[in-house]
Amino acid sequence: MTADLVYLVAGGSLLLAIVLPELLDRWAVSAPMVLVGVGLLLGLTPLPDGMPLDPQENRATIEHVTELVVLVALMGVGLALDRPLALRQRASWRRWGATWRLLGIGMPLTIGAVALLAWVAGAPPAAALLLGAALAPTDPVLASDVQVAGPQTGDDHEVDEDDEVRFTLTSEAGLNDGLAFPFVYAAILLATEGAVSHWALEWVGWYLIAKVVIGVLTGIVVGRLLAYAAFRSNSRSLRVAERGESLMALAALVTAYGVGEVAGGYGFLAVFACAMTFRSAERSHDYHAAMHQVAERLERLLTLFVLLVLGIALSRGLLGSLDWKGVAIGVALVFLVRPLAGTLALHGCLERGERRAVAFFGVRGIGSIYYLSYAAGHADELGSDWLWSTVSFTIVLSVLVHGALAAPVMRRLDLARR
Repeated sequence: MTADLVYLVAGGSLLLAIVLPELLDRWAVSAPMVLVGVGLLLGLTPLPDGMPLDPQENRATIEHVTELVVLVALMGVGLALDRPLALRQRASWRRWGATWRLLGIGMPLTIGAVALLAWVAGAPPAAALLLGAALAPTDPVLASDVQVAGPQTGDDHEVDEDDEVRFTLTSEAGLNDGLAFPFVYAAILLATEGAVSHWALEWVGWYLIAKVVIGVLTGIVVGRLLAYAAFRSNSRSLRVAERGESLMALAALVTAYGVGEVAGGYGFLAVFACAMTFRSAERSHDYHAAMHQVAERLERLLTLFVLLVLGIALSRGLLGSLDWKGVAIGVALVFLVRPLAGTLALHGCLERGERRAVAFFGVRGIGSIYYLSYAAGHADELGSDWLWSTVSFTIVLSVLVHGALAAPVMRRLDLARR
């Protein structure tokens, strides 16, 4: 992308990020919907070439940009959750019951169903599994309309969430991005090493268990160290909470991700665990709200920038390899697979209306692009044009459907709860 186009697209994204939330507050239209539409229109204009729209030629750029967006979103999500998770208290784990059900039952069912549909459609087994893994996790970036608003602080703050729908969708989106990685690696191993029998034990022991545990533990350690320094250090210069230095959110994000990756764990899980651990310290302190605000604003800017570029790419050939099979998979995921998998996972959990809302609002988004670009860097067959077209179509479909329904459905649930 030329420097002039960078400034043009970034400046437009920043302006829209400032005005759209308030402008669209009363309409069944979300900011992501508008940005994708604006990008589509820009793509139809004689915009100069030079933008990184071809995923085959710009895979690394796409991977790193989308990785950053997801990381910022995970930090914001972790700081936004008020419901504590005490690892040694069974009652605390039970309060997260709906989240565990979606992760342990709903997500594998979704991966298996999408992979089966892709395989039936003619995709190679490795590509089919990757499609299931990339599209299964809900997205913390585009699901802001159905997530908790932010941390409650002050002397009268609540220590728990009173909105089960928003809490469940938020906590699920924070955790399932890291938990999708074992299945992404399974697709990579299937494409590069062949038969499952050659790598099954390694996958279970290292990719499914060890890397998850390492990612969570490193995030907890980094979160505790940073929280101690920020709130209770003997050195006044280290007690940044007293000064309200909200850029600590970015420092914590980068540190947790770096430590988690260097240790061999999943950095996404490390970032979310770090944010949750930091949030657990001095829960009533206003510093949490300040940090969350920084992460939220940066996430909004980066998200709208990516969506604007995605919209331009859609009208300039990104959907060129999309066929009716890819369309069918995307439609099935949004309207059938996720709702059914979510409903089965939440059977006997939550009230009926809440259960339906959580099952339906499985927003797909930028995380799916990251997984696809990451896997494509390890095996060429996992970066086919058909996969890019199918994933892009599914994201746009999710943006339109979930974006249009989020505000009215959540408003109705709020009124029913009151």
